[in-house]
Amino acid sequence: MRRAPALSFLLVTVFVDMLGLGLIVPITPALLTALTGDPAGGARWAGWIQSSYGLLQFLAAPVLGRAADRYGRRPVLLLSLSCLGVDYLAHATAPAAGWLLAFHALAGACAGTTTVVDAYVADVTAPPARARAYGLLGAAFALGFTAGPALGGLLGAVDVRLPFVAAAALALANVAYGLFVLPESRPGDRTTALSARPAFAVLDVLRRPVLGRLALARGAADVARITGQVLWTFLVVHRFGWSTAHLGLVMAASALAGALFQALATGPVVRRLGDRRAAVLGGAAGALTLAGTALASAPWEVYVLQGLGLLGSIGGAAARSWLSRATGDDEQGTVQGAVTGIGALADTAVPAAASALFAWSLAGPLPGLPFLVAAAFAAASALLLAATPAPPEARQAQL
Repeated sequence: MRRAPALSFLLVTVFVDMLGLGLIVPITPALLTALTGDPAGGARWAGWIQSSYGLLQFLAAPVLGRAADRYGRRPVLLLSLSCLGVDYLAHATAPAAGWLLAFHALAGACAGTTTVVDAYVADVTAPPARARAYGLLGAAFALGFTAGPALGGLLGAVDVRLPFVAAAALALANVAYGLFVLPESRPGDRTTALSARPAFAVLDVLRRPVLGRLALARGAADVARITGQVLWTFLVVHRFGWSTAHLGLVMAASALAGALFQALATGPVVRRLGDRRAAVLGGAAGALTLAGTALASAPWEVYVLQGLGLLGSIGGAAARSWLSRATGDDEQGTVQGAVTGIGALADTAVPAAASALFAWSLAGPLPGLPFLVAAAFAAASALLLAATPAPPEARQAQL
């Protein structure tokens, strides 16, 4: 197994995914407003488009996960990346918002990148090294999202559709790169049955004692994470009046610090604490960060909380490593697909629900209320992890 080229490709894939997303984030409102002729209409279409992606991902991710077990990781990953490139091209050429909805839904149906990447890492890394590998993926994620918005803003100033062309070129170039350098990590098992019933795949995972707790903990953590991603800028602007430049600087600095921290600290911390304790510590740090953000009354408190939140990223990598250890080698794709499906449900429902709660809370004394709710979900995730038996290797090390 050529592990170094494979892991390098996965890191490039995650980086390009987030770079492409970051490229289009600053431009999407302008494009939809231009297509609909109305800012309010553009905002409504943005919500429908994002929800269609999450819904189709929920329906398709478990199927793609099983396909990765049946046919191998490589073809499913390259198919997912190809669909992403087509989606970006549609954004660059679509004459109406309805076209964007259709193609973004197609991209959601093909959105198996996270599922297959997580399964691939489990295939090519030994269990003690997985947390570090997942930490490196988290670093690539953060770096891509750091560079994307700045580049997207520059390209969008030239033409509102140019960032979508650039994102499509990156995604399709990554497909070409993968065709030449990506080896198959695990031959497919044609005895693995495909199922078109994604809810059954999710329920099958949830019924298992250890996997069910880990999947629920991951889902609760996703609710907390998405709430913070959707509302953080709105809260700090409302509370402190930060400018767009100030926001961009703080977000870029935070993302860069997170990337460095995940790349350099995840491996040593998880080796010392083990997957379980590191995951619980990260979940607790995330809960404290969100609760502190809800109550912060001065900008310096926000800066300190951003630093505390770095520990949460280690928890996420440790939890992914733990989930891979608890999963058999012949069903990594199936389980990762089910977990991705749970996350897709959160992606579908949480943005609308959290935004509505935030709008309601603005009329009261605590506009940070959604962050307290998110902190409760993060704490529930940490408690679920704490109540789950440690991986066998960790228990043996503690004897």
